[in-house]
Amino acid sequence: MPTLRIINCQAIISCDDADTVYENASIYCENGVITAIGPAEAPAADVTINGAGLLCYPGLINAHHHLYQYFSRNLPHVQNMELFPWLGALYEIWKGLDEEAVRLSSLCAMGELMKQGCTTCFDHHYVFPKYGGDLIAAQFDAAEELGIRMAASRGSMDLSQKDGGLPPDSVVQTVDEILRDSERLIAAYHDGGFGSMRTVALAPCSPFSVSAALLKQSALLARQHGVRLHTHLCETRDEEAYTLARYGLRPFAYMQSLGWAGPDVWYAHGIHLNDAELRELAATQTGVAHCPISNMKLASGVARLPDMLRLGVPVGLAVDGSASNDGSSLLEEMRVCYLLHRLHYGNAAPGGYDILKLATRGGARLLGRQDIGQLAPGKCADLFLLSSRRLELAGACLDPKSVLSTVGVRGAVDYTVVQGRVRVQSGHLCDIDEAALAAKAEKKIARYLGGAQ
Repeated sequence: MPTLRIINCQAIISCDDADTVYENASIYCENGVITAIGPAEAPAADVTINGAGLLCYPGLINAHHHLYQYFSRNLPHVQNMELFPWLGALYEIWKGLDEEAVRLSSLCAMGELMKQGCTTCFDHHYVFPKYGGDLIAAQFDAAEELGIRMAASRGSMDLSQKDGGLPPDSVVQTVDEILRDSERLIAAYHDGGFGSMRTVALAPCSPFSVSAALLKQSALLARQHGVRLHTHLCETRDEEAYTLARYGLRPFAYMQSLGWAGPDVWYAHGIHLNDAELRELAATQTGVAHCPISNMKLASGVARLPDMLRLGVPVGLAVDGSASNDGSSLLEEMRVCYLLHRLHYGNAAPGGYDILKLATRGGARLLGRQDIGQLAPGKCADLFLLSSRRLELAGACLDPKSVLSTVGVRGAVDYTVVQGRVRVQSGHLCDIDEAALAAKAEKKIARYLGGAQ
């Protein structure tokens, strides 16, 4: 693996334990790991980046996504729907997924993430049409082609419309089928070691599309194999009404009763949680992936982020599905997060640097990773670089720790580095013909959406 040095950075915002900001400093990386960081001149390397005028940040970590939804964005007939009717309409499209659609949508969505400084993506894939092929393999192939660090999930649904769930019959599976495939994927892809580029989590979709048996068996299987657990929870009041009517329990209490709490569990959204539930999340160290743009678009509500942080709930940041966001930019998510909570909570809202740490260290914590999310010797060389000299940032970088959230960045970053390898340069993906990829994607989208009509 080539060595890498980045010299003379204007500022390196480390997000380390001491919140260190290095000025006029350099980073040296060997074998994908940072070995030195600071004002000393870095030794010669195979690849050198002149960091003059550049701000350096830890790579962003997306803690919840649905990559396949990149091919069902901005559809007129669902724009004004809330979650349950929105899902019902879109399942009629998603039931046509196949390997090509998943591979191309993953390339496009993760490519956009990388161009916006993201180096690790967790994806929650739960739609498995009977003849769709090996969809998780297609995702990992796309991640390898891009060079992004990927955490995939073996999502699942076993309650269809005839069982009182939301999805159509064609995309649900039996508990036995799901558990067998979960074991297969863990054996084939999960690497829990330092610097891993591939991990697997088990992620039944939601309380309103899976059975209690599937939730309980998934938790047992995940802990047997040492992998993490993830699902949607407390996203809407409809979900709360569903679990109260069906199980006599609020959503979090229902999930707790099935073994779904602890430091190996994180939920997407966590909007409609009461005081006692927030305290229980903190006590059990059960995490939350906060998805502000999706929550706003679907009119789901505002998560109680300041209360979560005050209590010590593990929280990361996420873009959620492309169809409920219409984009894949954690940089945009950071600024929206900052502004949403300023509007809603005033001075109690997290500051700009707090939001940066949600998108870096917070995401790493949710994924159970200690090797990413910060810039320090001994950590993986995942980072991005942004020119402070671009017109849009003129006079805005007096506080480089907060600028990504308070001012925000429109457009691609200058460099994205994953595991010590440059993957985005001058705002473009390395080794990927973006125009050719976009053309292939458009052709597939036309066939995919046409087949749903």
